[in-house]
Amino acid sequence: MLEVLTGSGLAASAGLNAYIPLLVMGLLARYTDAIALPGGWQWLGNGWVVAILAVLLVVELVADKVPVVDHVNDVVQTVVRPTAGGLAFGAGAGSETVTVTDPGEFVSTHQWVPVLVGVLIALGVHLLKSAARPVINAATAGVGAPVASTAEDATSVIVSLAAILLPVLVLVFLVGLVFFVAWFLRRRADRRRDRRAARQGHLRS
Repeated sequence: MLEVLTGSGLAASAGLNAYIPLLVMGLLARYTDAIALPGGWQWLGNGWVVAILAVLLVVELVADKVPVVDHVNDVVQTVVRPTAGGLAFGAGAGSETVTVTDPGEFVSTHQWVPVLVGVLIALGVHLLKSAARPVINAATAGVGAPVASTAEDATSVIVSLAAILLPVLVLVFLVGLVFFVAWFLRRRADRRRDRRAARQGHLRS
């Protein structure tokens, strides 16, 4: 169960920012004993890989905070974030962390399964983020873009660390995500209903 929570948390984090969970795993594996990556994922702790992820993260941090540019970035990240989520789930669920010392056999026997699960989780979070950002930009005339992006980055860091150090906390994030999705869908339905009512009122007048 803890392996699944670790992988789910890292994949969800990748849906917000593709590079943060991979960089967190690479840094912790390279410089601490908090996580021991499985054999097939040792490359995440390579110095060159860590450096490349850091550069890509900087580019992502800047692009995601500029209105209009953030939309283009989200389109590009539709492929990158799910891919990163698959990698993060596969590596995280099969690793030995400070709280997971005996990973289950589901990773070693069917390695494509956790990767696919990670892709789907990250894709879902990414689509939600991509749908919410235009609403935020429109409502705040673009001012809310850097604020929302910073909040997403901070959440990605916190969830990534929690997934590795205390996976049970991932449940809190997942429950919160469910409530946010319900609120967002209800809010969007209300906005559409208000727009239809305004159009009908304008036509009558």
